[in-house]
Amino acid sequence: MPRPRRTQISVEDTPYYHCCSRVVRRAFLCGDDAYSGKNYDHRRAWVESLLFELEAVFAIDVAAFAVMSNHLHVVLRVDIDSPNRWTDHEVLEQWHKLFKGDELTQKFAKGELVEAHEVHRLKHSIAIYRSRLCDISWFMRCLNEPIARQANQEDNCTGRFWEGRFKSQALLDEAAVLTCMAYVDLNPIRAQLADTPEQSDHTSIQLRIRAALKGEQPKNLLPFIGNERDNQPNAIAFLLSEYLELVDDTGRIIRSDKRGAISVNSAKLLARLNIPHDNWLKLTAEFGKLFHGPVGKLQALTDYCEHLEKRRRHFAASCQHFHSN
Repeated sequence: MPRPRRTQISVEDTPYYHCCSRVVRRAFLCGDDAYSGKNYDHRRAWVESLLFELEAVFAIDVAAFAVMSNHLHVVLRVDIDSPNRWTDHEVLEQWHKLFKGDELTQKFAKGELVEAHEVHRLKHSIAIYRSRLCDISWFMRCLNEPIARQANQEDNCTGRFWEGRFKSQALLDEAAVLTCMAYVDLNPIRAQLADTPEQSDHTSIQLRIRAALKGEQPKNLLPFIGNERDNQPNAIAFLLSEYLELVDDTGRIIRSDKRGAISVNSAKLLARLNIPHDNWLKLTAEFGKLFHGPVGKLQALTDYCEHLEKRRRHFAASCQHFHSN
């Protein structure tokens, strides 16, 4: 039975979450539909464009994403601190980029006088919007609903487009975050939709590689740490070059027609995470099958389950893959 989202999200334990949405009907999200002969590749651009539009509005960063033929993956980081620093005007400015609000919030946003008896209602609305702007459920709702309407209009039909609610799982430590990101970024390689990460269209890894060739990082993706970690407090705690090399090594091993091996640098990174090579390959190849709940090492998992009053034993077995034998 699906659990309420509030029983799966614990920003106290981790700001990182892996979310996945899957198409419910035969029609494809993207790619070729053999039955109708139609191609839906153009829908990938819909998803990517809207994803980055929402990233600019919400206090939620995109760490990784991949738009596949009948599902999409995103790895998100909730920035709980930013909305608390926003002024009331800034909250409404962000919210009104997506929704009209009401007459009162529009009046306040324009700098018009708000009557004394309206202040309480205004403050209540702003508090709700402030909370929603760092809420993964609202982020995914704003991503999935417009895509569903647009796809239904194009297909000249009505009804459900996505398979119920999106699935989400907490990524409880650095090992879980890095593994899940690699799993998401390597989706097109495993599905044989691309030969290399740089050829994987509409994925975060392609954007990171293109930016890295210019000595940059994508502005609309959560950055990796630079030379000065203190200047990027919310950055992913690894060097971008380390991650790109690890993903490339892993992708070559996944492809049966390519010779691949874990390089010395990648081996050092896995050693820092205490993940054996064989476990790493299994984790990145079967992440979706291995984990149906929170992901992380046992201590992080224990803390998370205690905070949300969950039973750890349902998730502990798969998390053993993050430990050396």
